[in-house]
Amino acid sequence: MSTAIAVPVAIPSAPAYLARMRQLVSAFITLSGRRLALSAHTPREVIVPLVNPVFFALVIAPALGKTVGATHSGIDYMTFIAIATVGLLVPINTLFAGIGVIVDRESGARRDLLAAPLPRPLLVLGNYSVALLITMLQVVVLIIAALLRGAKFHTSGAGVAWFVAATVLLALAMYGVAETLANRVEKQEEYVGLVPAVAILPFFFAGSLFPISVLPSALQAFAKILPLTHALALMRYGLVDHQGFGLHEVWGAGDPTALAARSLGVLVVFAAAMGYLSVRVFTRAAVR
Repeated sequence: MSTAIAVPVAIPSAPAYLARMRQLVSAFITLSGRRLALSAHTPREVIVPLVNPVFFALVIAPALGKTVGATHSGIDYMTFIAIATVGLLVPINTLFAGIGVIVDRESGARRDLLAAPLPRPLLVLGNYSVALLITMLQVVVLIIAALLRGAKFHTSGAGVAWFVAATVLLALAMYGVAETLANRVEKQEEYVGLVPAVAILPFFFAGSLFPISVLPSALQAFAKILPLTHALALMRYGLVDHQGFGLHEVWGAGDPTALAARSLGVLVVFAAAMGYLSVRVFTRAAVR
């Protein structure tokens, strides 16, 4: 007759757990501060990614607005394009932030950080936090510039929440792509060559300059699987497209709020998947 033997499991005490959490938070703040100092130690590094989107919002969008007038959904075309520029800025900024990861790997303090007694995912999260902070500050500047130029946003607290959620999730997802590529690509030149294909090419298929319904059916299907398409539809739903015309083009008929929740779910899944992949790739690259 066998006798079951209970094996005691060591459970950390509350003070020890809190002390460990304080150490992790302190390390995260230090890593984020270090990355911020590297990424934004000159104004040029913050301003340069803004140049093309702001130029697009202040010059190209008004010119197109005068030519086109309004979209099929009755939205002022300049406002339509002004929101699209967020979908251009976020991928460009986050992808260029990945260059800092390559520089840190080749000539920075990455080897020393890997030797420190820190969870390796914390190094990636520190990079994430700075990329998100700088990107959101740039989005604020872009929206203010668009408003001053004549864009007309009609929104509410809930609408702003939809816009912010879409922007944050898109930034997190695209930085996950940047971090993954930066830890897979050997040379900085190769990475820079990938940026236009990853950050800019989807912009032309995602309903940025025109509704996706005007695309051929095969390209419509392609557009509907792009996270940027869902992000732009959500941004417009929050700030100007309260009937959800962009969401209907993606999902078909239905309640706009329910459709918005679906698109938000797509962005959550994409951001989570790219976050997991970026940590996994970084962890593997760190032991090479």
